[in-house]
Amino acid sequence: QVQLVESGGGLVQAGGSLTLSCAASGRTFSRNAMGWFRQAPGKEREFVATIAWNGGSTYYSNSVKGRFTISRDNAKNTVYLQMNSLKPEDTAVYVCAARDSSGMDVRKIGYNYWGQGTQVTVSS
Repeated sequence: QVQLVESGGGLVQAGGSLTLSCAASGRTFSRNAMGWFRQAPGKEREFVATIAWNGGSTYYSNSVKGRFTISRDNAKNTVYLQMNSLKPEDTAVYVCAARDSSGMDVRKIGYNYWGQGTQVTVSS
């Protein structure tokens, strides 16, 4: 049974930093692209960042580009999201996702496996 388990969320002041982790189990994703999405209350789930299977390519939404960094450790079957200069509008549940493909995708439909999410709250 494949599981993606996020951790590292919490409450932080504006301008602060958090690092999220997503640990996969049940199979290896070392040959698969992975991504982060987020969902704020009353809003649709939106793309945040994606990373290719070997970490050689990444892509970010315009709203987080330059502030967030996605990375992965295939030996640990884990993907990370380093979030700096956080803003109140970054408040959301952050969800990790994995694809059955090595290439990146910004679409929700492109992902086959999803975690339950971790809450990030940024206070002003």
